[in-house]
Amino acid sequence: MTTNYIYNFSYIDNENESYFTYSLYESIITSRLIMDVSGQIKQLTWLDGSIDWTIFWSQPRQLCEVYAKCGAFGVCDEANATCNCLSGFKPRSDTEWNSNDYSSDCVRDQKVQCNAIPEDKDSLWITSIVRVPSSQYTNITVGEASQCRSACFNDCSCTAYTYDDSGTCSIWTGDLFNLQHLSTNETERTIFVKRDPPEAQTKAKKSMKLKAILSSISALMFLFIGSISYIYYRRRMAKRADSKGTQGAHISQWHKAEGEAKVLMNENSDEAIDVPYFHLETILEATDNFSNANKLGQGGFGPVYKGIFPGEKEIAVKTLSSQSGQGIAEFKNEVTLIAKLQHRNLVRLLGYCINATEQLLLYEYMPNKSLDTFIFDGTLCQLLDWKKRYDIILGIARGLSYLHHDSRLRIIHRDLKTSNILLDEEMNPKISDFGLARIVEGKVTEANTKKVMGTYGYMSPEYALDGLFSIKSDVFSFGVVVLEIISGRRNTGFYQSEEALNLLGYAWKLWTEKAETQLIEKSLLESCNRSEAIKCINIALLCVQEDPNHRPNMSDVIVMLGGDGTNLPTPNRPAFVIRTHPSSTSSSSSDKKYIVSNNQVTITVEEGR
Repeated sequence: MTTNYIYNFSYIDNENESYFTYSLYESIITSRLIMDVSGQIKQLTWLDGSIDWTIFWSQPRQLCEVYAKCGAFGVCDEANATCNCLSGFKPRSDTEWNSNDYSSDCVRDQKVQCNAIPEDKDSLWITSIVRVPSSQYTNITVGEASQCRSACFNDCSCTAYTYDDSGTCSIWTGDLFNLQHLSTNETERTIFVKRDPPEAQTKAKKSMKLKAILSSISALMFLFIGSISYIYYRRRMAKRADSKGTQGAHISQWHKAEGEAKVLMNENSDEAIDVPYFHLETILEATDNFSNANKLGQGGFGPVYKGIFPGEKEIAVKTLSSQSGQGIAEFKNEVTLIAKLQHRNLVRLLGYCINATEQLLLYEYMPNKSLDTFIFDGTLCQLLDWKKRYDIILGIARGLSYLHHDSRLRIIHRDLKTSNILLDEEMNPKISDFGLARIVEGKVTEANTKKVMGTYGYMSPEYALDGLFSIKSDVFSFGVVVLEIISGRRNTGFYQSEEALNLLGYAWKLWTEKAETQLIEKSLLESCNRSEAIKCINIALLCVQEDPNHRPNMSDVIVMLGGDGTNLPTPNRPAFVIRTHPSSTSSSSSDKKYIVSNNQVTITVEEGR
């Protein structure tokens, strides 16, 4: 990086500190640094009149230079933007490689047997002409290539070697990373990688055939026993289902409708479902027939149960009841959409199960349940000190920023709330429940709908009133969540006896009176960094402003959360509801007036005495 006519770079490194900074010569240019899923650090610029960010600088410049881009023993092809395995290797996971995720690495077709010495030692090596890997290696000086080969051959930990005419022998141990196809102007460099000798491969194949024969004989021997066991198991499952509820009674109906349901999931769609299908019996066994002892909670969508698969793998099974208002469209949306998303602050979908009347989603198990379980409980809330709450706020912001700006699909969640934020064993937040989420194409950031679905108290006014949703709708919901995390109070059902305001209105009142710290939950006062808390309140109020154009993007929110809070914009009046009590001197009428924000829309609600 060099100083130029746009940026003035500076790097400070001394015994007390190390940091990098830059300034802009021209105020009309806006700049930001990001690291996205490509693994590259990018500097983006925005000029007045631009329609998108422009890459000014990136490092590494080529994707193939990103460390471990193609995983272990993978070869990167910059020209075709693809990864391939070395000869003699194959992807560990074909599914992940087909979706351009190479992190699972390449593995050998046959395991190397260190002591297997073939008659033709040349058959022990895979030869590839590539740019040599960046993995750690050792250089030794030898007289000729055969000595280099012997040095690697006699070392069981040696994976590969190269030799050049200067007599330098390079020895690699362990996995090889960052192998690249050569460009036309590069000097050829041949690397020799160990493989299993042909004789060992032949013996392995014979061994596999023998095992197959023995397995077949064993299968015949145990076929009868297995059949009896299966019949016994089915009868036992049916009896348990009769005693524990109606779930088991409908197993036959599940099987009958299962094929039709799978067709329904793929109807009029070319999208492949990237998560596995699980049979009902497997889920019933894992959850003990959806026993109450395994019930984790109850939401508007239906109950959630804990399950344990073989190998002690814990899962959470979310059931979508017929009363939830979410049908096959919402279910399919969640399955096909969330399977494409990968971020540490998004919950991971493991599979699904469906028939004509019921739908089940299998998620990674979150031992600490949802965020609302902690912040609205008078006892559990004390387990979340200020630092942990701040980390949760930042994690939610990062997850939303990924959905809005950095994922392959631009996604609007539409139902962000504290009960949809799950906490893992380290209390890291993960956004869940994508049944109402919507994908918007390309650079589009908003859309509208005639069917408004969401949760009262978290919906932005333009969505609740006009059906217009955008990334700024999620920003509004995020602002509400932040205020709830800080205050420990719900926005819905919040009552302040004197002012009769909801939480947004109460926060705005305290802000205008410069009494923001009164909003902070009492259990946080000792651990709280007050300047940081005030910064978060400021950001939250920016997010819940009535005009969506005044709300920041989530990428801007992350920048503001990382700053010192001294230069944050001043928020405008938020979109909240003021409830005015009838005068004590009025007539016996029990009417109450509700004024929605500052647009003077009045709705009169009749209430019984």
